[in-house]
Amino acid sequence: MALKQVIEVSDWLETSRIESQTVEKYFREKGIRPSEFEVFRVRGQKGETLFIKIVVRGRKGRSKGKSSPTLGIIGRLGGIGARPKKVGLVSDADGAITALACAAKLGEMRQRGDELAGDVIVATHLCPRSPVIHHHPVPFMGAPVPMEIMNRYEVDEAMEAILSVDTTKGNRVINHRGIAISPTVKDGYILRVSEDLMDLMEIVTGRLPVVFPITTQDITPYGNGIYHLNSILQPATATSAPVVGVAITTETAVPGCATGANQPMDIELAVRFCIEVAKAFGEKRCSFYDVGEYERLLALYGPLTHLKTLGSRRV
Repeated sequence: MALKQVIEVSDWLETSRIESQTVEKYFREKGIRPSEFEVFRVRGQKGETLFIKIVVRGRKGRSKGKSSPTLGIIGRLGGIGARPKKVGLVSDADGAITALACAAKLGEMRQRGDELAGDVIVATHLCPRSPVIHHHPVPFMGAPVPMEIMNRYEVDEAMEAILSVDTTKGNRVINHRGIAISPTVKDGYILRVSEDLMDLMEIVTGRLPVVFPITTQDITPYGNGIYHLNSILQPATATSAPVVGVAITTETAVPGCATGANQPMDIELAVRFCIEVAKAFGEKRCSFYDVGEYERLLALYGPLTHLKTLGSRRV
């Protein structure tokens, strides 16, 4: 159960100013060591944000020179607040809450003797004053810094697979309240949905797995003038590691800038799912994609890495 961590993180995120000391103090209490924690305050043309990266080292992880693979959990969002237009925590904050609650839960587990096999790298950013942008069918939260900067601080080359967690409520193609996962994305290919991840999703939710649709547009970089469902798969443009989106979803279209729209039980589901994937991935019991099948695709059709760029043609 991770509801306690979700409530704690949500509480201290609901503020007009995020101080790095507040964040560091909270995670020290959860057993995260100073050497496992990094904070960067970055200023862009539209404001500033606080990037956070936490490495929860496993007992057999790469950080100790051992063989257990490293999972990345990225909390994707534009901002946790839309001040001064909106007062309070916005719907878009779900990804940050999930990622930070995962780090807190993993730290507490380790304090109690339940240390995972592999390392887990958690990354997100916190901006209480993000811009609101037009998007159909409902407004989204923008970000104070460009996407390439966000990927630079959130996508770590040590991540061997990535769960990208994002509020995905501002659309009419997902009509489900709770969580959903995407097919695996790797180097421009949209691959089949991971059977292992669907198995874990069934166990965590007690329901049939829910998979949300994505298109080629969604896995191309922001800034190309093409419609995107949202930014959930933007980390896939900055890594060759397999990326799966973990969407926190609703039955109706909810604006990313809406306040009072964070559903604690749905966020808690996402946290538990990410934790279970971290356990299994570090123990080499969870595959994000079929390596042989992917290599067959490359042999037949060649690389699609050009989809990770803004394109060679300018129109």
